[in-house]
Amino acid sequence: MSAPLPGASAAPGFRARVRHIGEPVALLFGRLGLTPNGLTILGFAITVVGAALAAAGLWLVAGIVVFLGGAFDMFDGALARATGRASKVGAFLDSVFDRWGESVVYVGVVVGCLNAGFQAGAALAALAMSEAFLVSYTRARAEGLGFATGRGMAAIGIAPREVRLVILSLGLLLGGLLGGVQAGGVVFVGPAGSVFNLSLTDISTGAQVLAFALGLIALLATITVIQRIIHVTKQAATSDGK
Repeated sequence: MSAPLPGASAAPGFRARVRHIGEPVALLFGRLGLTPNGLTILGFAITVVGAALAAAGLWLVAGIVVFLGGAFDMFDGALARATGRASKVGAFLDSVFDRWGESVVYVGVVVGCLNAGFQAGAALAALAMSEAFLVSYTRARAEGLGFATGRGMAAIGIAPREVRLVILSLGLLLGGLLGGVQAGGVVFVGPAGSVFNLSLTDISTGAQVLAFALGLIALLATITVIQRIIHVTKQAATSDGK
């Protein structure tokens, strides 16, 4: 058995188990006539609906729909592998729509938080989106430069997309179950009378849970970026020393 990559976490094993569970479902979609690329686009469309629900403040339903949309990330790949239809174009579309869907969801959360007067939540959602994209960028850039090619870089870090999806979906679900996202009194009045509630105490329990989930995503994603930077620099030093 080969040694694990430096900086690797249990996330790849979690990802493999989830995709194995999803393979029968993917094959069912295939028997219904859906292609891997069709599943990719369908998953993106479901995710957009989830984002719209979050923007409308329907947090509980948004959490369910966002999770379902994200689940198609494992269905399309599983169907492609099981039917021998994996292709570079399919992998490209899968990656692009994954990133696109993730960004749309965070935008929906930002809008929903702003509509609820919860600016701190909107800021945390924007931060989580920024760090999540850095996770993807470090992988793409590293692999483009020849470091940890294949799925090697995907094994580095504690917060790949699947982990972020679970945390965000739970945050939305629990946020909806625990009173929704509601902000209390005004903390700061800015120029031209603009109102900001930056407090994390004068808000509903649901808002606190959502804020915690978003903050956790930002933190874990940042750690993942650092892990990938360290991995690449170590790999470069080893290569230069040869």
